[in-house]
Amino acid sequence: MIAQHVSAADLVGCRYRQVQRQVHPEIPRTRAAAMRKARSDAARAAVHARLPVGPALGDRRRFLRTDIPPLQLEEDTFSVELATLEALAARADLITGAVFTGNSDGIPWRVDVDLLVRRPDDTYLPVVISNHRVARADERSTATVIATARLGLGEPVQAPFRLRHHVADGYRLAFAARALAEIGLDSGTGAAIGQDRSRAFLAPTAPLQPALDVALATELPIGPRHVKECATCRFWPRCEADLRAADDISLYLRGDRARDFRERGINTVAGLIDAGLGEASELAAAWRAGTVLLRRVDTVTAPATDVEIDVDMEAYLDQGAYLWGAFDGEDYHPFATWVPLGGDGEAENFARFWHWLMDRRARARAEGQSFAAYCWSNNGENHWLKMSARRFAGRVFGDVTVPAEAEIQEFISSDEWVDVFRVVRSQLAGPSGLGLKVVAPEAGYTWEDGDFDGEESINARRVSRGSDAAAMQARAQLLRYNEDDCRATAAVRHWLRAGAPGVPRLGG
Repeated sequence: MIAQHVSAADLVGCRYRQVQRQVHPEIPRTRAAAMRKARSDAARAAVHARLPVGPALGDRRRFLRTDIPPLQLEEDTFSVELATLEALAARADLITGAVFTGNSDGIPWRVDVDLLVRRPDDTYLPVVISNHRVARADERSTATVIATARLGLGEPVQAPFRLRHHVADGYRLAFAARALAEIGLDSGTGAAIGQDRSRAFLAPTAPLQPALDVALATELPIGPRHVKECATCRFWPRCEADLRAADDISLYLRGDRARDFRERGINTVAGLIDAGLGEASELAAAWRAGTVLLRRVDTVTAPATDVEIDVDMEAYLDQGAYLWGAFDGEDYHPFATWVPLGGDGEAENFARFWHWLMDRRARARAEGQSFAAYCWSNNGENHWLKMSARRFAGRVFGDVTVPAEAEIQEFISSDEWVDVFRVVRSQLAGPSGLGLKVVAPEAGYTWEDGDFDGEESINARRVSRGSDAAAMQARAQLLRYNEDDCRATAAVRHWLRAGAPGVPRLGG
């Protein structure tokens, strides 16, 4: 059994990390982990800046806020836990940086609670700060909400929002409620502050406990398995060596994708290749041989129009889209905003992008030319096209206006909006997937910043909001990244039209 305290994060995703952390504590955390921590620290700082420091005008009650200094050593929890208990004994109205430890059926655990808020009955409301979107405005729903600036002073109200559950946040609140219950201070309610730093959304914690019990009772794996998190995990080099030595099937079929084969007793890549299961075995053999793509059809092609625009969008978490890029075959046209999202800056930027795109379409039609905008896996673009219109429709900025959602829907439902990924998926198969960074190199395209990815872009966006040299560098890198995605999409289209030369036939 692992002797370390289990945290909420340990119960989500790969559970073998607990084993590796116990055996190899010397391995440092990755850059990706450091960036995630920086984003979490920034989220807490943004919330702390909104928290009350004393009673507001009209508040008759006393107000005591206790800020517990953060730990210097992750393992040294005694002093912070003692400070938490002392703040609770003093009936502090608002406590920041609380820590609890506990034990459930022999499993020691620890939870860091961002905020503890005293309720009128002297129980406490645990509040976690998250970079998730924990609620979304919805006139058809009602949620219990309290302003961040009134935590410890005001009372919750009902507001038109729909809550969104995130497993890690739920585990943290369940742990906190469990700790408070042990000392008789559990309010039965927890709260989360997400990407909207101005509000805390409340919900009962009792429904969270069964899932936590199941997670705690789940036995730790005895060996590694290749999952999505491996890409940024500090233990991956060691796990990869073990997986390769065992020829584990998860090297090829990550996560649960191999479940059906494991149930048949096929646990290795070689076993899948030798099983003679048609396409599944053939793709495994292609993966083993390093073949990136296979043709499903005899002749590969792609749609073509007279005027072609390749579009790519960058969004920051679930807060909004800050960059709409377009490549017209000759020039790259970026529409970017570096101000905080959710306001006029984002709205105007979107309106200008949409006006430019519709103007290019109108000019093509006026000249009797066919037109299409192309995108790679347009789910994200579709979401932010509709969401941007839903939030900002009708706002006017000089000569441009944010379109109505119906106008967006009409366009993305038409033949003039083409998902190149769907075109690829209907004609090609890839043992390592069909992502743009898998397919485009086969079409001869390379990115200027080859190691820059989604994780890096999130961090770069956070840095880009500044005004120093680092911010300017981050902006330039985000523009290069977006331009490369636009140009890569165009490269794939042209390569498909040429018949995807060099790609062997599946089953051939």
